Amino acid sequence: MHVVVCGALMENDAVLLVHRSPTRRAYPDLWDLPGGHVEAGESELKALAREMHEELGVHVVADSASRLGDLRAGSGEDAVRVGVWHIGAWVGSPTNRAPEEHDDIAWVRISQMDALPLVFAALPALLRSRPEPDRLPRRLS
Repeated sequence: MHVVVCGALMENDAVLLVHRSPTRRAYPDLWDLPGGHVEAGESELKALAREMHEELGVHVVADSASRLGDLRAGSGEDAVRVGVWHIGAWVGSPTNRAPEEHDDIAWVRISQMDALPLVFAALPALLRSRPEPDRLPRRLS
């Protein structure tokens, strides 16, 4: 089973989504949270911090991430478990630093996510279930 992590950067009622390039082998032309595979010997939190920096250029503030849950896809050798994390605080302004993977990034209101073609249809409900939604931006300069 492949293990993947993805992170929800949230400001007010919006979450930062990435649009997977139409040329991607897996889940092309769909919206998703940024993230990627957990490498051998790497914890999910280390992978989350690495992926957020590689893809968006932001640094996750230590101890600010909380697990929202797991999503699953595929079966057999293609099975994937995706750990979904809420990132409570980060340093930097997100930019698309992986244009070969994502052809766009956008802040999207959670209430508007159901209308988008998403990798996981359950994602909006999972984000709405977070314990105490922050209404203030948590980006740190």
